[in-house]
Amino acid sequence: MIKLYEGGAYLINGTELIKENETEKLHQRIGHSIDKKEAKKGTIAYSILKTHNTSGDMDQLKIKFDAMTSHDITYVGIIQTARASGMEKFPMPLVLTNCHNSLCAVGGTLNEDDHIFGLSAAKKYGGIFVPPHMAVMHQYMRETMAGCGKMILGSDSHTRYGALGTVAIGEGGGELVKQLLCETYDVAYPKVIGVYLTGRPNPGIGSHDIALAIVGAVFKNSYVKNTIMEFVGPGVSTMPTDFRNAIDVMTTETACLSSIWRTDEDTKAFLENHGRGDEYKELNPAPVAYYDGIVYVDLSTIQSMIALPFHPSNTYTIDELNANLEDILQDIEKIALKKANNPDIHFSLMEKIQNGKFYVQQGIIAGCSGGNYINVMAAAHILQNANCGNGNFSLSVYPSSQPVYLDLVQKGAIAALMNAGAIVKTAYCGPCFGAGDTPGNNCFSVRHTTRNFPNREGSDPVKGQLSAVALMDARSIAATAANGGVLTPGTAFADDYIVPEYHFDATPYTKRVYQGFGKDQLESNLVYGPNIKDWPAMNPLADHILLKVCSRIMDDVTTTDELIPSGETSTYRSNPLGMAEFTLFRRDPAYVGNAKAVYKLEKARLADNVPSSLDSKLNDVYAKIASLDEGHDIKPTDIEIGSMIYCVKPGDGSAREQAASCQKVLGGLANICREYATKRYRSNIINWGMIPFQMKEDPVFDVGDYIYVPHIKSALDGDMQSITAYVINDTVTPITLYITALTDEEKRIIKSGCLINYSKESK
Repeated sequence: MIKLYEGGAYLINGTELIKENETEKLHQRIGHSIDKKEAKKGTIAYSILKTHNTSGDMDQLKIKFDAMTSHDITYVGIIQTARASGMEKFPMPLVLTNCHNSLCAVGGTLNEDDHIFGLSAAKKYGGIFVPPHMAVMHQYMRETMAGCGKMILGSDSHTRYGALGTVAIGEGGGELVKQLLCETYDVAYPKVIGVYLTGRPNPGIGSHDIALAIVGAVFKNSYVKNTIMEFVGPGVSTMPTDFRNAIDVMTTETACLSSIWRTDEDTKAFLENHGRGDEYKELNPAPVAYYDGIVYVDLSTIQSMIALPFHPSNTYTIDELNANLEDILQDIEKIALKKANNPDIHFSLMEKIQNGKFYVQQGIIAGCSGGNYINVMAAAHILQNANCGNGNFSLSVYPSSQPVYLDLVQKGAIAALMNAGAIVKTAYCGPCFGAGDTPGNNCFSVRHTTRNFPNREGSDPVKGQLSAVALMDARSIAATAANGGVLTPGTAFADDYIVPEYHFDATPYTKRVYQGFGKDQLESNLVYGPNIKDWPAMNPLADHILLKVCSRIMDDVTTTDELIPSGETSTYRSNPLGMAEFTLFRRDPAYVGNAKAVYKLEKARLADNVPSSLDSKLNDVYAKIASLDEGHDIKPTDIEIGSMIYCVKPGDGSAREQAASCQKVLGGLANICREYATKRYRSNIINWGMIPFQMKEDPVFDVGDYIYVPHIKSALDGDMQSITAYVINDTVTPITLYITALTDEEKRIIKSGCLINYSKESK
């Protein structure tokens, strides 16, 4: 059972919840009145945020982190941005992992060139470099960096180390750049939602079952959006820390800002096992702590879960799905074909039902959620003496790090998996974002990974390819494998098996990881491959702007994978213009051409040429602007021209800043939406100098229309709640835009044109 409280609640001595409207009961229980504002200070989150806040104002935080991490899809751009902004050296530990672009045969030498660049940057600026296939980034951070009371920032949305007592946040690269420039992470104090755990998981129930149940309960209603989820209650201690880690990393899929868990003796044992017992301290809420909401979870009621395409919140119990196969799968087929928008695609889940059973074609256990020691051991136990079959089903297992792999070998788990027919591979994030184990067309894959967004597994509907991914726990995937590919819950193979204690051996790290923090060699040179390019010059914001609508997407949610696809673009992440060619190409293939045409207009304006010579429609647009009270004295050459996209709710998913930077290097000037799916995407928009407009009404404009926004810099200096703009097509239609709160620094970044320009100006 998962229950969401309608309002806030007080937690008494870590075990008793009293709703905030039950004041008499509260006073009787604690023997005195209490101020809610004071009780808010009783959360674990408050104490950690207070320690790291430099503003002196807990309502408006300015955070300095203890450490940061970035992977090989993002660290080149971050370092290039920081260098261009005036960075001298890494002022804190920055871990550069190589778990995303690990396959170095794709695109020739380009991926390995990025790795060589990363190592040269670690040497020059004083960083930590984790070679390819050594560890997925979040497992390395758990094993070596996370500790109780710390804060860590990462350029990956799944940066979550709350089960180790660390408030960790995943953001776009711009926020890491600010830390490298000794600036701060600025955010209003977030709401803190208590996740009260009681009971204990039943045999056969794994971390993903619990995580998916929570995601399914809170994502669609935005219950925890941009909050910190604080895991409390007696149920926490019924689960080993490695198990908690795998739940914790999935909090990203709820759209929360971060997470934190109370710590206990098992947390201490985990840190001691990793040679870092001094990083432990007990973290618990105060005797009276107030939470802005409560997610009440009875762990004993959680069943084997599945998240069907195309989101981790599209959850069912496996038993429920198996009992209603045709009804549920037909609905998924309709959604899939609508999203594919290609009438030539053949996609049928109904074909996979044989004699009332649903057959899947692929299973994957991998990454920061699935590749943990405890998950792989549980899967190996189920597959002991089993047979995955020699038909259409395949199983691949990716342990999350070389130390985990080493202990799995010593425990015999790898042999058990291989003898069952599973393929065991190295630590790699590829199955999570479509750069490895892409299923065949019209195939169905079940995965203990983090996401199952449309085409994130690597298929390309534009080319007639469509496959689908469902998320399941490693135990259910192993049960499905043991059952020849028939969808099977992990509970069907449940017994009294207890996972043996894990032994961490750091030898693979001590012999291969470059530890350069505090050992910067500023005289050394960065090593550039031919694909690594600097950011192009970006111009400051003009007083008046003219936006051309280059894409209009009316889906309920637009993910970052749709804004900039993941897998096939990875090789170009160090080449801004090369990467930009892929922007929206799965969702709106015309966008790049549309945006480039608009950018030509702006380049003509900057060169004192007449943009209307490239687009005759502009003559009529300029005439209509001149007829406005807002525009009669404004020259066309004073109006900046840029491209714009409209989405209902953009930015769910990855933290990758390229979802915004690719728009910018193509001449993007703004987004307009009803709401932003995540803070991190909105922050990316701002750090790349674009304006994060919102509007309450449905759009009255379409692709090809112009939107004129006069006096935009003055609007940024106002309350931003009612900004008059004009849609210009055959007629002129006023619309009202607004912008939610911006810090003074964010306003200056937008006016400067991007974070790089702002940082240079601030020196």
